[in-house]
Amino acid sequence: GVAELSMAAIMNGIALHGGVRGACGTFFVFSDYQKPAFRLSALMELPVVYIWTHDAFRVGEDGPTHQPIEQEAQVRLLEKMNNLSGQRSFLALRPGDVHETTVAWQMALENTSTPSCLILTRQNVPNLPESSYSHALQAKKGAYVTKKVTGTPDLTLVANGSEASLLVEAAEQLDAKGTKTQVVSIISEGLFRDQDEAYQNEVLPFGIPTLGWTAGLPTNLEGVVGPLGHVYGMTRFGASAPYTVLDEKFGYTSAKVLSEVESYLAKYDELVNKISALKK
Repeated sequence: GVAELSMAAIMNGIALHGGVRGACGTFFVFSDYQKPAFRLSALMELPVVYIWTHDAFRVGEDGPTHQPIEQEAQVRLLEKMNNLSGQRSFLALRPGDVHETTVAWQMALENTSTPSCLILTRQNVPNLPESSYSHALQAKKGAYVTKKVTGTPDLTLVANGSEASLLVEAAEQLDAKGTKTQVVSIISEGLFRDQDEAYQNEVLPFGIPTLGWTAGLPTNLEGVVGPLGHVYGMTRFGASAPYTVLDEKFGYTSAKVLSEVESYLAKYDELVNKISALKK
């Protein structure tokens, strides 16, 4: 813990000195030890870059002590706070594939007035649809539709990081069953909320059932799915097992997504009918 805190504090000192950009890295779960330092980075408006890897319970063999669950929620609280200059105090980026990661690194380097972080996976993940650097540049708006459908979608699935490609896999299966499903990759809620209302509504259209999927606490995405949306996430600590076993046990499979979609859409229709009855 002392090493991680010292590392982050040293980065603040480098930033205060000027003339060089500081970046430091560790497992995401150990961001807990760095919290006092990166909070000061945010308060003092220092452009330190934090690189946090092993971002989820999939650090299976290292046991639950090394598996972040609530850490993303804690970091994203700083995205909801302004610094003393009235700007969003922190930029938290959790990219979904190699090209989003390249864009996230560019965004962090271009962000010279506040600290940034990259929250990265341990394991390999598939590239998102139409994946390329130019396509991933849409992530600079915080969120974008990575898998589109023709016309109005029946369902929107929302995720970031390694869950984004899982939802794409599930969405393709839902399309085949006749449910037109778009997938939104949301690298940064704070940055997305900086966009104009028209863009936000374009990405997350009002009145469309919206299901979020996160490897952390459900609160990570509850702010974007809307009042009738639902988020599937972790509500317990992790466990010791290979990540493939944990994915199966914790429900991070396309089969589980399809099952959750079915039950969510039934509840959504029930809620809409209740609201309609109240209006009458």
